[in-house]
Amino acid sequence: MINITLPDGSVRQYDKGISSMQIAQSISEGLARNVLAAEVDGQVCDANRSIEHDAKVKLLTWNDTQGKATFWHSSAHLMAEALEALYPGTKFGIGPAIETGFYYDVDFGDRDFSSDDFKHIEDKIMELARTREEFIRKPVTKTDAIEYFSEKGDEYKLDLIKDLADGTITFYTQGNFTDLCRGPHIPNTGFIKAVKLMNVAGAYWRGDETRKQLTRIYAVTFPKQSELIDYLHLIEEAKKRDHRKLGKELELFAFSEKVGMGLPLWLPKGTALRERLTNFLQKAQTKAGYEQVITPHIGHKNLYVTSGHYEKYGKDSFQPIQTPQEGEEFFLKPMNCPHHCEIYKTKPRSYKDLPVRYAEFGTVYRYEQSGELHGLTRVRGFTQDDAHLFCRPDQVKDEFKKVIDLVLYVFSALGFENYTAQISLRDPENKAKYIGSDENWSLAEQAIIEAAAEKGLSTVVELGEAAFYGPKLDFMVKDALGRKWQLGTIQVDYNLPERFELEYTGSDNLKHRPVMIHRAPFGSLERFIAVLIEHCAGNFPLWLSPEQFTILPISEKYEEYAKKLSDILKDSDICGLIDFRDEKIGRKIRDAEVKKIPYMLIVGEKETAEGLVSVRKHGQGDLGSMTIEEFKQQIIKEITV
Repeated sequence: MINITLPDGSVRQYDKGISSMQIAQSISEGLARNVLAAEVDGQVCDANRSIEHDAKVKLLTWNDTQGKATFWHSSAHLMAEALEALYPGTKFGIGPAIETGFYYDVDFGDRDFSSDDFKHIEDKIMELARTREEFIRKPVTKTDAIEYFSEKGDEYKLDLIKDLADGTITFYTQGNFTDLCRGPHIPNTGFIKAVKLMNVAGAYWRGDETRKQLTRIYAVTFPKQSELIDYLHLIEEAKKRDHRKLGKELELFAFSEKVGMGLPLWLPKGTALRERLTNFLQKAQTKAGYEQVITPHIGHKNLYVTSGHYEKYGKDSFQPIQTPQEGEEFFLKPMNCPHHCEIYKTKPRSYKDLPVRYAEFGTVYRYEQSGELHGLTRVRGFTQDDAHLFCRPDQVKDEFKKVIDLVLYVFSALGFENYTAQISLRDPENKAKYIGSDENWSLAEQAIIEAAAEKGLSTVVELGEAAFYGPKLDFMVKDALGRKWQLGTIQVDYNLPERFELEYTGSDNLKHRPVMIHRAPFGSLERFIAVLIEHCAGNFPLWLSPEQFTILPISEKYEEYAKKLSDILKDSDICGLIDFRDEKIGRKIRDAEVKKIPYMLIVGEKETAEGLVSVRKHGQGDLGSMTIEEFKQQIIKEITV
């Protein structure tokens, strides 16, 4: 007998060799019908794999992230089976699950392929799904794996196999299709009830531009047809909210080929939005004891060699800037933290001086591949709301908790109420990716885990997601459409203070190393604004709106009164404009609605004679008449954050 511990802490005894599916059946047949895979001692595996020892078991369904990932990876295999049946001789690269759905990289040879083929493939996928074929796992030797794919002439699978160790290779077969795969997979294809191929793109094999470009087919599947319908509706709503579309319509930002790809130009209204966000955070930071600093847009190569950024990110940076002095090289700044380390070193520090908190809205530059650029969410030049705290080891946890409070304050003010804190730790199986000692990593990771627990955060732990210099707490925020975005981040770093030889004099009169905390509640202004635009569909909170009102004179006779009202509001830092166009009032109202201006003040004969304004609110309609003083006080109350 073996002991199986379930997520609720209960322990059940079963015969050795029982499977997770059999455990599910022993609990409830209804549960068993929904089990897609299982997590056994932290490892996701097939639900029909036997368990040979005492273990912690979590049964995974569609409601679990790993359950969805298993479902979509299995769907990728099913799509590959359909493609092989329809297009014999097709070769396959990789087919992973992604955040929503999956893709497969495919070599069709000389065949043309386009979205016109999607319906044909979808029909074949559903035909195969209805056969309810099981996904069968089979360990194979490296020799047998090479022989199998050599016979098929699939050089992509052979390329993958050469990097695998003998004894670790497995095949999965469903129906007439066999693939190289470590798994896991759902029990059978019958779980897949709906499919939609979404788009097609090119992808170089293994991301190497010198190798063949394959066809990447993106798709999504669901266990119910109704869920696919809901998802497609969500996609249409997302198109309406696309920040690139709204950014153009609302005149917030633009891109220019002459300026360069991935380098946004902020228009006056977008600049006003940025400045409001910046002022909001600066005010909160000042209250929390931060000092504002400014650093150059470039730095000497040796700065980034010292920090480790050159080794880790050199290939993702812009080419070095050569100066007339032989051997002297500068880089566009990829990170602010090395500069802040040098500011810390400008004078001796005592233990009484700590913590020191430096904040900067610092613009950094990274050479993202052109195919990865996407509006404001992936750019080559962006501004981080960066800050670095230098503190004593005994201050780390308290400082970390204070930063959590600041991040949550930002989210609350901007209406992001649905979030999860991701504790991002280093990969214990691949420590070569990181710098620093095991001892320092352990201290940093423990500080984050304890701080998150003491603040009562809902957390998940992700191995391998740490920064190269330290673990971090990433805030994964869901927007109004339920999409997940990584926004705020907090990181604990014992390593950069070591590399830059930062010191403070302790109470024992000896030299000690401070600990560094990196934090950015927004992450970057560009990405944050993109998410904010899509979250609120361009209907910004009043305090953030670039134009908070527009005054609509019914005719030019009332323009002087409109100017008087505008001056009164602007004297109270309420920003807006007057629509002087020779248009009918109905057209002016419609245009103001399209521009998502929060308030419309309509003035005509009655309003001018009685010293009133007729107020309309965007999306709500007429609010009635009031004095300008009453309107002003209402707005001041609404914009107080």
